[in-house]
Amino acid sequence: MTRVVVVTGTDTGVGKTIATAALAAAASAAGDRVLVVKPVQTGIGSPDPDTPDVDTVRALAGVETVQLAALDEPLAPDTAARRQGVRIPTVREHVARIRELLPSYDVVIVEGAGGLLVRLDAEGGTLLDIARDLTFALIRADGSPVEVVVVCRAGLGTLNHTELTTTALRAVQVEPAGLVIGAWPVEPGVAETCNRTDLPRVTGVPVLAVIPDGAGSLAPEDFRAAAPAWFG
Repeated sequence: MTRVVVVTGTDTGVGKTIATAALAAAASAAGDRVLVVKPVQTGIGSPDPDTPDVDTVRALAGVETVQLAALDEPLAPDTAARRQGVRIPTVREHVARIRELLPSYDVVIVEGAGGLLVRLDAEGGTLLDIARDLTFALIRADGSPVEVVVVCRAGLGTLNHTELTTTALRAVQVEPAGLVIGAWPVEPGVAETCNRTDLPRVTGVPVLAVIPDGAGSLAPEDFRAAAPAWFG
């Protein structure tokens, strides 16, 4: 039975890709065959193109990755596709492709784009829809679990953003599995310290991991060695 993990963020820039790499590295260290799937990547065709998230994950975690669609401008996928004049896969097509990949791996991690409700296709489909559709499809098929992990900030505003995200998941009967604080400062202030305690209290969701700020700059071998200790 394949373990499926869907990684979303409370916003863009919260450390979602590094958290995805950490999850992948920890699973790989435990002996699992791991695949990371990025349904849509944007920002690859600008004058200063973004590094594709799958490249970052593959370099840090040393696992297999696949990117299902790519768009030039660093915008929400539906906007970027419309401006570029191209068709991108629907959420339904993404779910079908992810399900085809499952039998070859022990763990499949799906990384979203931006926050939970960023539109991933021209029909209004979002990562919330992917999480919901995968959850119910796999329950009906073989009972495989889908874990949704929410990556959040450490500082001010995180309680509101994280509670909104977990509430949206529960509204479609998807219970979030846990939170990951995406970038924990070297010298946390009172806000960060209180938030680390308050996040599970206000959301009812445990903090699974706290990732040090700058972890993405570690050498790959150091990242892989350190990642398991960030969980638990």
